[in-house]
Amino acid sequence: MANVVWHKQLRILLDLTRDDLDHPELPDLWETVYKTDRFYGRLGVPVSERDLQCGGVCRDMGVEAPMHLRMRGGRREAVHERREDEERHTAPMSDEHKAYQERILRAAEEGGFSGDSEVRTRVGRSWIQTDTLVEGADGRRIGWEVQLSTIDESGLRGVRARAAKAAKNGITPAWHTDRAAYAQRNDTHWTRSDHLPAYVIARTGDLRIVSGFRVLDFWHCDSRALYRCPHGVRRCGKAHATPKPRDVLFDDMVRQTAAGTIVPIQFRAGSTVHRYWVTSADRDRLDDLDSDDTRLPSERESTSATGTSRNRPTCRPADVPPTAPAVLPGAPLLTALPLQPPAPATETVSPAPQQCTPEAADSTTGLPTELITLQQAADAAHLKLQHLHDHHERDLQRQVWRNAAEAAQAAVTLYARTKRLNRYEVEARLRYHVRHTLQ
Repeated sequence: MANVVWHKQLRILLDLTRDDLDHPELPDLWETVYKTDRFYGRLGVPVSERDLQCGGVCRDMGVEAPMHLRMRGGRREAVHERREDEERHTAPMSDEHKAYQERILRAAEEGGFSGDSEVRTRVGRSWIQTDTLVEGADGRRIGWEVQLSTIDESGLRGVRARAAKAAKNGITPAWHTDRAAYAQRNDTHWTRSDHLPAYVIARTGDLRIVSGFRVLDFWHCDSRALYRCPHGVRRCGKAHATPKPRDVLFDDMVRQTAAGTIVPIQFRAGSTVHRYWVTSADRDRLDDLDSDDTRLPSERESTSATGTSRNRPTCRPADVPPTAPAVLPGAPLLTALPLQPPAPATETVSPAPQQCTPEAADSTTGLPTELITLQQAADAAHLKLQHLHDHHERDLQRQVWRNAAEAAQAAVTLYARTKRLNRYEVEARLRYHVRHTLQ
Protein backbone atom coordinates (compact mmCIF):
# COMPACT_ATOMS: atom_id res chain seq x y z
CA MET A 1 0.00 0.00 0.00
CA ALA A 2 1.04 3.60 -0.56
CA ASN A 3 -0.27 7.05 0.25
CA VAL A 4 0.76 8.72 -3.03
CA VAL A 5 -0.87 7.69 -6.32
CA TRP A 6 -0.06 8.84 -9.85
CA HIS A 7 -3.10 9.42 -12.10
CA LYS A 8 -2.04 8.76 -15.69
CA GLN A 9 -4.93 10.58 -17.36
CA LEU A 10 -4.92 13.68 -15.15
CA ARG A 11 -1.10 13.54 -14.81
CA ILE A 12 -1.17 14.56 -11.16
CA LEU A 13 -0.11 13.00 -7.87
CA LEU A 14 -2.87 12.21 -5.37
CA ASP A 15 -2.03 12.35 -1.66
CA LEU A 16 -4.53 10.02 0.06
CA THR A 17 -3.69 11.44 3.49
CA ARG A 18 -5.38 14.75 2.57
CA ASP A 19 -9.11 15.22 2.29
CA ASP A 20 -8.78 17.06 -1.02
CA LEU A 21 -5.93 14.80 -2.23
CA ASP A 22 -3.75 17.93 -2.15
CA HIS A 23 -5.72 19.49 -5.01
CA PRO A 24 -8.18 22.01 -3.57
CA GLU A 25 -8.83 23.39 -7.05
CA LEU A 26 -10.56 20.08 -7.99
CA PRO A 27 -13.63 19.63 -5.77
CA ASP A 28 -14.93 16.07 -5.08
CA LEU A 29 -11.75 14.64 -6.61
CA TRP A 30 -11.71 11.56 -4.35
CA GLU A 31 -15.29 10.62 -5.12
CA THR A 32 -14.67 10.94 -8.84
CA VAL A 33 -11.44 8.91 -8.86
CA TYR A 34 -12.71 6.24 -6.45
CA LYS A 35 -16.04 5.69 -8.24
CA THR A 36 -14.27 5.50 -11.60
CA ASP A 37 -11.85 2.87 -10.31
CA ARG A 38 -14.67 0.82 -8.78
CA PHE A 39 -16.60 1.05 -12.07
CA TYR A 40 -13.59 -0.35 -13.93
CA GLY A 41 -13.46 -3.17 -11.40
CA ARG A 42 -17.08 -4.14 -11.97
CA LEU A 43 -16.46 -4.21 -15.71
CA GLY A 44 -13.50 -6.54 -15.19
CA VAL A 45 -10.89 -4.10 -16.48
CA PRO A 46 -7.40 -5.32 -15.35
CA VAL A 47 -5.64 -3.12 -12.81
CA SER A 48 -2.70 -2.67 -15.21
CA GLU A 49 -5.05 -1.04 -17.74
CA ARG A 50 -6.57 1.49 -15.36
CA ASP A 51 -5.41 5.04 -14.66
CA LEU A 52 -3.63 4.62 -11.32
CA GLN A 53 0.02 3.87 -10.56
CA CYS A 54 2.24 4.09 -7.49
CA GLY A 55 3.53 7.64 -7.16
CA GLY A 56 5.96 7.03 -4.29
CA VAL A 57 8.95 4.70 -4.09
CA CYS A 58 8.10 2.82 -7.29
CA ARG A 59 7.83 5.98 -9.36
CA ASP A 60 11.06 7.35 -7.87
CA MET A 61 12.80 4.16 -9.03
CA GLY A 62 11.34 4.42 -12.52
CA VAL A 63 9.02 1.42 -12.04
CA GLU A 64 5.42 1.50 -13.30
CA ALA A 65 3.43 -0.22 -10.56
CA PRO A 66 -0.35 -0.42 -11.22
CA MET A 67 -2.66 0.16 -8.23
CA HIS A 68 -6.35 0.12 -7.33
CA LEU A 69 -8.30 1.94 -4.58
CA ARG A 70 -10.31 0.64 -1.67
CA MET A 71 -11.90 1.77 1.59
CA ARG A 72 -11.10 -0.17 4.79
CA GLY A 73 -12.40 0.97 8.18
CA GLY A 74 -13.19 4.39 6.76
CA ARG A 75 -9.59 4.77 5.60
CA ARG A 76 -8.53 5.33 1.99
CA GLU A 77 -6.01 2.82 0.67
CA ALA A 78 -4.16 2.27 -2.61
CA VAL A 79 -3.11 -1.35 -3.18
CA HIS A 80 -0.39 -2.60 -5.54
CA GLU A 81 -1.34 -5.19 -8.13
CA ARG A 82 1.92 -7.15 -7.74
CA ARG A 83 3.46 -8.40 -4.52
CA GLU A 84 7.00 -7.42 -5.56
CA ASP A 85 5.87 -3.80 -5.89
CA GLU A 86 4.39 -3.92 -2.40
CA GLU A 87 7.59 -5.40 -0.98
CA ARG A 88 9.54 -2.49 -2.39
CA HIS A 89 7.75 -0.25 0.12
CA THR A 90 8.09 -2.56 3.10
CA ALA A 91 11.77 -3.44 2.65
CA PRO A 92 13.55 -2.22 5.79
CA MET A 93 16.32 0.34 5.49
CA SER A 94 19.72 -1.24 6.07
CA ASP A 95 21.82 -0.35 9.09
CA GLU A 96 24.56 0.94 6.78
CA HIS A 97 22.09 3.25 5.07
CA LYS A 98 20.93 4.64 8.42
CA ALA A 99 24.53 5.07 9.54
CA TYR A 100 25.35 7.15 6.45
CA GLN A 101 22.33 9.38 7.05
CA GLU A 102 23.34 9.94 10.65
CA ARG A 103 26.93 10.68 9.68
CA ILE A 104 25.91 13.20 7.01
CA LEU A 105 23.74 15.08 9.50
CA ARG A 106 26.48 15.02 12.16
CA ALA A 107 29.16 16.26 9.75
CA ALA A 108 26.88 19.03 8.48
CA GLU A 109 26.07 20.13 12.04
CA GLU A 110 29.78 20.23 12.93
CA GLY A 111 30.30 22.55 9.96
CA GLY A 112 27.51 24.88 11.06
CA PHE A 113 24.88 23.62 8.60
CA SER A 114 21.47 22.09 9.18
CA GLY A 115 19.84 19.11 7.52
CA ASP A 116 17.20 16.41 7.76
CA SER A 117 16.58 12.88 6.48
CA GLU A 118 13.79 11.54 4.24
CA VAL A 119 12.80 15.03 3.10
CA ARG A 120 9.92 15.44 0.65
CA THR A 121 10.18 18.71 -1.29
CA ARG A 122 7.08 19.87 -3.11
CA VAL A 123 7.71 20.69 -6.78
CA GLY A 124 4.62 21.85 -8.60
CA ARG A 125 2.22 18.94 -8.49
CA SER A 126 4.85 16.36 -7.55
CA TRP A 127 7.54 15.80 -4.91
CA ILE A 128 11.26 15.19 -4.64
CA GLN A 129 12.18 12.53 -2.08
CA THR A 130 15.70 13.04 -0.71
CA ASP A 131 17.54 10.65 1.63
CA THR A 132 19.35 13.49 3.42
CA LEU A 133 19.04 17.18 2.56
CA VAL A 134 21.74 19.57 3.81
CA GLU A 135 21.03 23.31 3.86
CA GLY A 136 24.32 24.98 2.92
CA ALA A 137 25.63 28.51 2.62
CA ASP A 138 24.11 31.13 0.30
CA GLY A 139 20.91 29.11 -0.13
CA ARG A 140 22.83 26.08 -1.38
CA ARG A 141 21.00 22.73 -0.93
CA ILE A 142 22.83 19.41 -1.21
CA GLY A 143 20.66 16.33 -1.67
CA TRP A 144 22.54 13.20 -0.57
CA GLU A 145 21.26 9.90 -2.00
CA VAL A 146 22.79 6.70 -0.63
CA GLN A 147 22.76 3.58 -2.84
CA LEU A 148 24.47 0.59 -1.22
CA SER A 149 25.06 -3.04 -2.16
CA THR A 150 21.89 -4.06 -0.34
CA ILE A 151 19.80 -2.09 -2.85
CA ASP A 152 18.40 -4.06 -5.78
CA GLU A 153 19.74 -3.24 -9.26
CA SER A 154 16.32 -1.83 -10.19
CA GLY A 155 16.96 0.94 -7.69
CA LEU A 156 19.27 2.57 -10.24
CA ARG A 157 16.51 3.09 -12.77
CA GLY A 158 15.76 6.69 -13.41
CA VAL A 159 18.88 8.00 -11.62
CA ARG A 160 19.57 10.56 -14.34
CA ALA A 161 15.94 11.73 -14.33
CA ARG A 162 15.85 12.02 -10.53
CA ALA A 163 19.15 13.90 -10.43
CA ALA A 164 18.05 16.26 -13.22
CA LYS A 165 14.75 16.91 -11.47
CA ALA A 166 16.53 17.75 -8.22
CA ALA A 167 19.04 20.04 -9.97
CA LYS A 168 16.27 21.81 -11.87
CA ASN A 169 14.59 22.68 -8.58
CA GLY A 170 17.64 24.02 -6.76
CA ILE A 171 18.98 20.82 -5.13
CA THR A 172 22.52 19.74 -5.99
CA PRO A 173 22.39 15.91 -6.28
CA ALA A 174 25.15 14.00 -4.47
CA TRP A 175 24.94 10.21 -4.88
CA HIS A 176 27.09 7.98 -2.68
CA THR A 177 27.68 4.23 -2.91
CA ASP A 178 30.06 1.44 -1.92
CA ARG A 179 29.82 -0.43 -5.22
CA ALA A 180 32.37 0.15 -7.99
CA ALA A 181 29.80 -0.61 -10.71
CA TYR A 182 27.59 2.23 -9.50
CA ALA A 183 30.46 4.72 -9.19
CA GLN A 184 31.55 4.13 -12.80
CA ARG A 185 28.23 5.42 -14.13
CA ASN A 186 28.05 8.90 -15.65
CA ASP A 187 24.35 9.56 -15.08
CA THR A 188 25.08 11.77 -12.06
CA HIS A 189 27.91 12.80 -9.72
CA TRP A 190 28.77 9.60 -7.82
CA THR A 191 31.15 9.22 -4.90
CA ARG A 192 32.27 5.87 -3.50
CA SER A 193 33.76 4.60 -0.28
CA ASP A 194 34.82 1.09 0.67
CA HIS A 195 32.24 -1.46 1.81
CA LEU A 196 32.13 -1.05 5.60
CA PRO A 197 29.87 -2.30 8.39
CA ALA A 198 27.38 0.05 10.00
CA TYR A 199 29.30 0.53 13.26
CA VAL A 200 32.41 1.69 11.35
CA ILE A 201 30.39 4.14 9.29
CA ALA A 202 28.58 5.56 12.32
CA ARG A 203 31.56 6.07 14.59
CA THR A 204 33.67 9.21 14.53
CA GLY A 205 36.85 8.62 12.53
CA ASP A 206 38.34 8.76 9.06
CA LEU A 207 35.91 7.62 6.38
CA ARG A 208 37.47 8.11 2.98
CA ILE A 209 35.90 8.71 -0.40
CA VAL A 210 38.03 6.72 -2.83
CA SER A 211 36.25 7.62 -6.06
CA GLY A 212 34.41 10.61 -7.48
CA PHE A 213 36.70 13.46 -6.38
CA ARG A 214 39.34 14.83 -8.77
CA VAL A 215 42.18 17.34 -8.75
CA LEU A 216 42.70 19.09 -12.08
CA ASP A 217 46.28 19.26 -13.37
CA PHE A 218 46.67 22.22 -15.76
CA TRP A 219 49.49 21.95 -18.29
CA HIS A 220 50.75 23.50 -21.54
CA CYS A 221 50.79 21.25 -24.61
CA ASP A 222 54.40 21.61 -25.75
CA SER A 223 57.39 19.32 -26.15
CA ARG A 224 57.94 19.22 -22.36
CA ALA A 225 54.39 18.08 -21.51
CA LEU A 226 53.93 14.79 -19.63
CA TYR A 227 50.48 14.04 -21.10
CA ARG A 228 49.33 13.29 -24.61
CA CYS A 229 47.44 15.99 -26.46
CA PRO A 230 43.69 15.36 -26.07
CA HIS A 231 43.09 16.66 -29.61
CA GLY A 232 45.05 13.78 -31.15
CA VAL A 233 47.90 15.87 -32.57
CA ARG A 234 51.52 15.86 -31.50
CA ARG A 235 51.58 19.24 -29.77
CA CYS A 236 48.92 21.92 -30.26
CA GLY A 237 50.50 24.61 -28.07
CA LYS A 238 47.31 25.17 -26.04
CA ALA A 239 46.57 24.75 -22.35
CA HIS A 240 44.70 21.62 -21.17
CA ALA A 241 43.42 20.13 -17.91
CA THR A 242 43.77 16.50 -16.83
CA PRO A 243 41.70 15.13 -13.90
CA LYS A 244 43.65 13.09 -11.34
CA PRO A 245 41.94 10.89 -8.71
CA ARG A 246 42.38 12.03 -5.13
CA ASP A 247 40.96 10.68 -1.88
CA VAL A 248 38.99 13.00 0.38
CA LEU A 249 37.44 12.49 3.81
CA PHE A 250 33.68 11.91 3.76
CA ASP A 251 33.01 14.44 6.53
CA ASP A 252 35.03 17.09 4.70
CA MET A 253 33.10 16.30 1.53
CA VAL A 254 29.78 16.91 3.30
CA ARG A 255 30.90 20.20 4.83
CA GLN A 256 32.71 21.60 1.79
CA THR A 257 29.90 20.82 -0.64
CA ALA A 258 27.56 22.69 1.70
CA ALA A 259 30.03 25.60 1.90
CA GLY A 260 30.55 25.64 -1.88
CA THR A 261 34.30 24.96 -1.82
CA ILE A 262 33.76 21.56 -3.48
CA VAL A 263 31.48 21.69 -6.52
CA PRO A 264 30.30 19.32 -9.30
CA ILE A 265 31.56 19.68 -12.86
CA GLN A 266 31.02 17.99 -16.20
CA PHE A 267 34.35 17.15 -17.84
CA ARG A 268 34.35 16.19 -21.51
CA ALA A 269 36.98 13.69 -22.67
CA GLY A 270 36.48 13.00 -26.36
CA SER A 271 32.81 12.12 -26.85
CA THR A 272 32.26 11.09 -23.20
CA VAL A 273 31.09 13.46 -20.47
CA HIS A 274 32.42 12.55 -17.01
CA ARG A 275 30.91 13.96 -13.82
CA TYR A 276 33.37 14.73 -11.02
CA TRP A 277 33.59 16.72 -7.82
CA VAL A 278 36.44 19.26 -7.72
CA THR A 279 37.42 22.27 -5.67
CA SER A 280 35.83 25.57 -6.59
CA ALA A 281 39.30 26.96 -7.43
CA ASP A 282 39.85 24.19 -10.00
CA ARG A 283 36.38 24.79 -11.39
CA ASP A 284 37.14 28.49 -11.87
CA ARG A 285 40.43 27.72 -13.63
CA LEU A 286 38.65 25.21 -15.89
CA ASP A 287 36.05 27.85 -16.76
CA ASP A 288 38.86 30.24 -17.68
CA LEU A 289 40.40 27.54 -19.86
CA ASP A 290 37.11 26.74 -21.60
CA SER A 291 36.32 30.43 -22.09
CA ASP A 292 39.42 31.02 -24.20
CA ASP A 293 38.74 33.58 -26.91
CA THR A 294 39.61 31.01 -29.58
CA ARG A 295 35.91 30.19 -29.69
CA LEU A 296 34.54 31.76 -32.84
CA PRO A 297 31.33 33.79 -32.90
CA SER A 298 28.26 32.35 -34.52
CA GLU A 299 27.77 32.48 -38.27
CA ARG A 300 24.91 34.96 -37.85
CA GLU A 301 27.06 37.49 -36.02
CA SER A 302 29.79 37.57 -38.66
CA THR A 303 27.45 38.37 -41.57
CA SER A 304 27.04 42.06 -42.27
CA ALA A 305 23.61 43.64 -42.05
CA THR A 306 23.67 44.61 -45.74
CA GLY A 307 23.79 40.97 -46.84
CA THR A 308 27.14 41.31 -48.63
CA SER A 309 29.08 38.19 -49.48
CA ARG A 310 31.70 36.85 -47.08
CA ASN A 311 33.90 35.70 -49.98
CA ARG A 312 37.15 37.40 -50.81
CA PRO A 313 36.91 40.50 -53.08
CA THR A 314 37.65 40.01 -56.75
CA CYS A 315 39.37 43.37 -57.19
CA ARG A 316 43.13 43.38 -56.88
CA PRO A 317 45.44 46.40 -56.45
CA ALA A 318 47.31 47.19 -59.65
CA ASP A 319 51.05 47.75 -59.83
CA VAL A 320 51.60 47.09 -56.17
CA PRO A 321 54.95 45.65 -55.08
CA PRO A 322 54.85 42.39 -53.09
CA THR A 323 55.94 44.12 -49.91
CA ALA A 324 53.62 46.77 -48.48
CA PRO A 325 55.20 50.18 -47.85
CA ALA A 326 56.29 51.08 -44.38
CA VAL A 327 53.82 52.78 -42.06
CA LEU A 328 54.43 56.42 -41.37
CA PRO A 329 54.85 57.34 -37.69
CA GLY A 330 51.55 58.30 -36.10
CA ALA A 331 49.46 57.09 -39.03
CA PRO A 332 46.46 54.92 -38.10
CA LEU A 333 46.65 51.28 -39.15
CA LEU A 334 42.90 50.72 -39.45
CA THR A 335 40.42 52.97 -41.19
CA ALA A 336 36.67 52.87 -41.13
CA LEU A 337 36.43 53.24 -44.97
CA PRO A 338 38.81 52.36 -47.84
CA LEU A 339 41.07 55.16 -48.87
CA GLN A 340 39.90 57.11 -51.94
CA PRO A 341 42.22 58.00 -54.84
CA PRO A 342 43.00 61.68 -55.38
CA ALA A 343 40.81 63.64 -57.76
CA PRO A 344 42.18 63.67 -61.33
CA ALA A 345 43.38 66.85 -63.00
CA THR A 346 40.94 68.73 -65.24
CA GLU A 347 42.98 68.07 -68.36
CA THR A 348 42.89 64.29 -67.90
CA VAL A 349 41.09 62.60 -70.79
CA SER A 350 39.25 59.94 -68.75
CA PRO A 351 39.59 58.86 -65.13
CA ALA A 352 41.17 55.48 -64.42
CA PRO A 353 38.89 52.87 -62.85
CA GLN A 354 38.88 52.85 -59.05
CA GLN A 355 41.15 50.21 -57.53
CA CYS A 356 41.48 48.71 -54.05
CA THR A 357 44.21 50.57 -52.22
CA PRO A 358 46.57 48.30 -50.27
CA GLU A 359 46.83 48.84 -46.56
CA ALA A 360 50.08 48.86 -44.60
CA ALA A 361 50.53 45.36 -43.23
CA ASP A 362 52.93 42.76 -41.96
CA SER A 363 55.19 41.55 -44.74
CA THR A 364 54.63 37.86 -43.90
CA THR A 365 50.87 37.59 -43.50
CA GLY A 366 49.58 40.76 -45.09
CA LEU A 367 47.66 41.57 -41.91
CA PRO A 368 47.88 44.97 -40.21
CA THR A 369 50.56 45.04 -37.56
CA GLU A 370 48.05 46.49 -35.11
CA LEU A 371 46.01 43.24 -35.27
CA ILE A 372 49.12 41.23 -34.49
CA THR A 373 49.99 43.49 -31.55
CA LEU A 374 46.48 43.28 -30.09
CA GLN A 375 46.35 39.48 -30.44
CA GLN A 376 49.77 39.12 -28.80
CA ALA A 377 48.57 41.25 -25.88
CA ALA A 378 45.42 39.13 -25.45
CA ASP A 379 47.38 35.87 -25.54
CA ALA A 380 49.94 37.21 -23.06
CA ALA A 381 47.18 38.26 -20.66
CA HIS A 382 45.53 34.84 -20.90
CA LEU A 383 48.81 33.02 -20.32
CA LYS A 384 49.49 35.13 -17.22
CA LEU A 385 46.01 34.29 -15.91
CA GLN A 386 46.75 30.56 -16.09
CA HIS A 387 49.79 30.93 -13.84
CA LEU A 388 48.06 32.87 -11.05
CA HIS A 389 46.69 31.12 -7.96
CA ASP A 390 45.48 33.93 -5.72
CA HIS A 391 41.73 34.39 -6.12
CA HIS A 392 41.81 38.22 -6.05
CA GLU A 393 44.71 38.42 -8.48
CA ARG A 394 42.94 36.03 -10.85
CA ASP A 395 39.81 38.19 -10.84
CA LEU A 396 41.82 41.27 -11.74
CA GLN A 397 43.83 39.50 -14.41
CA ARG A 398 40.72 37.90 -15.86
CA GLN A 399 39.26 41.35 -16.48
CA VAL A 400 42.53 42.47 -18.09
CA TRP A 401 42.46 39.45 -20.40
CA ARG A 402 38.81 39.99 -21.36
CA ASN A 403 39.44 43.65 -22.19
CA ALA A 404 42.43 42.73 -24.35
CA ALA A 405 40.49 39.96 -26.10
CA GLU A 406 37.56 42.29 -26.80
CA ALA A 407 39.92 44.86 -28.31
CA ALA A 408 41.48 42.22 -30.59
CA GLN A 409 38.09 40.88 -31.64
CA ALA A 410 36.77 44.35 -32.43
CA ALA A 411 39.84 45.14 -34.53
CA VAL A 412 39.48 41.88 -36.50
CA THR A 413 35.81 42.58 -37.16
CA LEU A 414 36.52 46.12 -38.34
CA TYR A 415 39.37 45.03 -40.61
CA ALA A 416 37.37 42.18 -42.17
CA ARG A 417 34.35 44.40 -42.73
CA THR A 418 36.46 47.18 -44.24
CA LYS A 419 38.26 44.84 -46.63
CA ARG A 420 35.13 42.72 -47.23
CA LEU A 421 36.98 39.57 -46.18
CA ASN A 422 35.77 36.46 -44.44
CA ARG A 423 36.13 37.27 -40.75
CA TYR A 424 36.71 33.63 -39.76
CA GLU A 425 39.59 33.27 -42.18
CA VAL A 426 41.17 36.53 -41.02
CA GLU A 427 40.92 35.49 -37.37
CA ALA A 428 42.30 32.00 -38.01
CA ARG A 429 45.23 33.35 -40.02
CA LEU A 430 46.00 35.95 -37.36
CA ARG A 431 46.01 33.48 -34.48
CA TYR A 432 48.04 30.89 -36.33
CA HIS A 433 50.65 33.52 -37.15
CA VAL A 434 50.82 34.83 -33.57
CA ARG A 435 50.74 31.48 -31.79
CA HIS A 436 52.90 29.38 -34.11
CA THR A 437 55.00 31.50 -36.46
CA LEU A 438 56.11 34.09 -33.90
CA GLN A 439 56.84 31.58 -31.09
